Amino acid sequence: MTAAAPAPTKIEAKKRPGDIWFSGTALAAGSMILATLAAVAIFLIVQSIPAIGATPEEASLLSSNFWDYVWPLLFGTVWAALLALVMAVPLSLGVALFITHYSPRRIAQGLGYVVDLLAAVPSVVFGLWGILVLAPAVQPVYAWLTTNMGWFPLFAGEVSATGRTIFTAAIVLAVMVVPIITAICREIFLQTPVLHEEAALALGATRWEMIRMAVLPFGRSGIVSASMLGLGRALGETMAVAMVLSATGTVTFQLFTSTNPSTIAANIALTFPEAFGTNINVLIATGLILFIVTFAVNFIARWIVNRRKEFSGAN
Repeated sequence: MTAAAPAPTKIEAKKRPGDIWFSGTALAAGSMILATLAAVAIFLIVQSIPAIGATPEEASLLSSNFWDYVWPLLFGTVWAALLALVMAVPLSLGVALFITHYSPRRIAQGLGYVVDLLAAVPSVVFGLWGILVLAPAVQPVYAWLTTNMGWFPLFAGEVSATGRTIFTAAIVLAVMVVPIITAICREIFLQTPVLHEEAALALGATRWEMIRMAVLPFGRSGIVSASMLGLGRALGETMAVAMVLSATGTVTFQLFTSTNPSTIAANIALTFPEAFGTNINVLIATGLILFIVTFAVNFIARWIVNRRKEFSGAN
């Protein structure tokens, strides 16, 4: 019986000073992100504790209790963001597909630059555009929809005379998140394997059929990530919504009326300068609710993307 061959000795590569420095820097940067996130969470939790059980005598912002105060704000935040996402995602997909698969190269380059520049426009500019241009322009449209389609619950109610409704705010949010979703989808669609596209075309598929069978399935996880990133942007937008929306704090699904729910971020921006005492804790507690919601949105998006990757790897 022959003796077993000795196990090969493991040769460790010599670590260079540059590698050690870069590894330590990357670790410190990653740790700093976690430490900052933890510090923000701890601050919000500690400052929110006095607001949870506060009474109207302790905080003038409250009419009964904290949860009755935060519920309309949470509803308005989620409702406006979802409306914006419903409008922004199809438009963003269309623009991204046009840039990557339909338009000539020169037009695609210029349109891509325009989309990227749109993402750099300050939110105050969008707010001014929404209140001075968009709201007066869409008010007659709201009146026509209410008159002719008032049987639909979303279009019912008395039309706002100014046009500064939750739907107008959602349109502004949609315009603001379109560049983000479009830029990500554009990069994802450009990474589609060329062989997959050529194979679909060689089998007789039209350009749209090729996109539907090869491009969209390949970029599905990227589309979800882009949409969730846009949703997070819409949830946290402050100034544009504060300028455009004429809020009354009412929970309603009607889109064109003068009674509109506010959003958490806009309410904090408008109320915080005059807040004092426990009212500050109440506003910080609403910020904690927004923090939890955005964290949950990003967690769900990451879970969906990971599930998609596992499914693709299994196939």
